[in-house]
Amino acid sequence: MYKIGIDMMGGDYAPTQAALGVQAYLLQQVTGTCIYAIGDATILNTLLPNLNPTHCVIVPSHSVIAMKEHPTKAFKEKQDSSIAIGFKMLKEGTIDAFISAGNTGAMLVGTHFSIKTIPGVLRPAIGAVFPRLDGSTGLLCDVGLNADCKPEHLNQFAVLGSAFAHTMLQQHKPTVGLLNIGEEEGKGNQLAQDSYALLKQNPSIHFIGNIEGRDVYDSKATVMVCDGFTGNIVLKMAEQLYEIAQQRNIKDDFLDKCHFETYGGSPLLGVSKPVIIGHGISQQKAFVNMITLAAKMLETNVLGNIENSFKAI
Repeated sequence: MYKIGIDMMGGDYAPTQAALGVQAYLLQQVTGTCIYAIGDATILNTLLPNLNPTHCVIVPSHSVIAMKEHPTKAFKEKQDSSIAIGFKMLKEGTIDAFISAGNTGAMLVGTHFSIKTIPGVLRPAIGAVFPRLDGSTGLLCDVGLNADCKPEHLNQFAVLGSAFAHTMLQQHKPTVGLLNIGEEEGKGNQLAQDSYALLKQNPSIHFIGNIEGRDVYDSKATVMVCDGFTGNIVLKMAEQLYEIAQQRNIKDDFLDKCHFETYGGSPLLGVSKPVIIGHGISQQKAFVNMITLAAKMLETNVLGNIENSFKAI
């Protein structure tokens, strides 16, 4: 039985949309999963009536870490918050994975204080799944956790992303591309040039060289590596592309796949237990897909595969 904890109080539409997501997931009659809904018990008992305790358990919390609060200060002072309780349960093994669409900084602080990084990992990274024009999916890593990086970090992001793509995206031999301003070797700033040299020499990945921004939606590279500053800009621009299509009433199957809710949330790669960070505006569909992602990460043992990848380096 996979035990998945959800911060029901985090996000712009909490707890209503989180509750709708839990209900929709449970209606799929997925076996082998129990949801631990962490939040205000009075509200959640109304939103989630007649629960089967085999499939969903309400865990009371008494405060919320707001989006604009200082992450470290709030996490330390609000140990009765839904995020802090979730990480306590994750650390103790009461739950196997934790999901939140709440304060991203507090999620990162909780990860740092509560669970360990996989041995050998210098810095965890956030991966974002991107649709491809050929119907496949790729992974952009990092998309915001590490704004300032060294070449060694990008080299490890390639290993993290490759293990995730192999296990979760079912890519037998995932290729790796370095997101850069040109295809030729020697292009880019010092970080890009030094990272290229390390990636080229890394025998544990399938490095194909530099890729450009126009390659993000192509199938040129399965794993696209960059620093978190660049990756976050790319991610936010992709989100805007979907929003523009909606505003102009453009109906397109590919553009629909660009909606963040299709993939639920972004996994934090490089830590010992599944942590999934959702968008602050997540609604029902996103929560369903975040739970589904967490369950698949547990089922496929993707973190064990990542750990094995680092043992082999």
